[in-house]
Amino acid sequence: MSKIAYVTDSNSGITQKEAKELGITVLPMPFFINGEIYYEDISLTQQEFYKRLEEDADISTSQPSPTDIQELWDRLLEESDEIVHIPMSSGLSGSCATAQMLAKDYDGKVQVVDNQRISVTMRQSVMDALTLGKAGKNAIEIKEILEEQKFDSSIYISLETLKYLKKGGRITPTAAALGTILNLKPVLQIQGEKLDAYAKARGMKAAKKTMIEAMKKDFQTRFQAYVEKGEMELMYAYSGNPEEALQWKQEMEEAFPGIRIMGDPLSLSVSCHIGKGALAIACARRVTV
Repeated sequence: MSKIAYVTDSNSGITQKEAKELGITVLPMPFFINGEIYYEDISLTQQEFYKRLEEDADISTSQPSPTDIQELWDRLLEESDEIVHIPMSSGLSGSCATAQMLAKDYDGKVQVVDNQRISVTMRQSVMDALTLGKAGKNAIEIKEILEEQKFDSSIYISLETLKYLKKGGRITPTAAALGTILNLKPVLQIQGEKLDAYAKARGMKAAKKTMIEAMKKDFQTRFQAYVEKGEMELMYAYSGNPEEALQWKQEMEEAFPGIRIMGDPLSLSVSCHIGKGALAIACARRVTV
């Protein structure tokens, strides 16, 4: 059985400390803040990021450089036979396409998984890869299984502020101003490839109800078979508001009794575009072997 090294990036929510415990490698996502480069969970903490965000610093996201990726792969292949590399969804970043291009020079030793995940659902992909590897699957088989199940996940996110959607040009200044006056909280969805609008709610209480109802509908329709088999994992995520997140978790537990619920802060690449105070509910199918 070949020895496999596992690589993901910090959009998975897996910290450097957790990566060491799991025996994997997490590439830190780079950010430019007022023209200076920082790396998530290396030289930029969650707390520092939100402080700079609230100060209206000029923040932009980037991706790991090709040189950094290749140097990492070369180092890992000195002790491993194959690499399973799980970047964030190709629909949300160019980092997946970059990795796929670079992998062509590695004669099949590096398998880049494009299973359209981010944040807590991406973490589940990493855990699934480890499970499959322990079951004896090789890198190609792991890639194929994860990509076959790429749409067996769902995320709904509600925002506290419209400021960053306006800043990113996703909504007009007029719509943002009207939404603020009416206390409208947009509910967005990630169903694999990209971030899309799902609904609008008057206030966060209504937004949370909308998200729970959306997830219940997913559980009762497209994921029903997996729910009945106990294969669906339920998660929550948040951006810079841990106390609200714990309350949100309690509300989810009441809505989905008997289901284990795990949570993480949202990756900074997502938070950069939606701001502080967001809450999310997510699910992902767990692989079985």
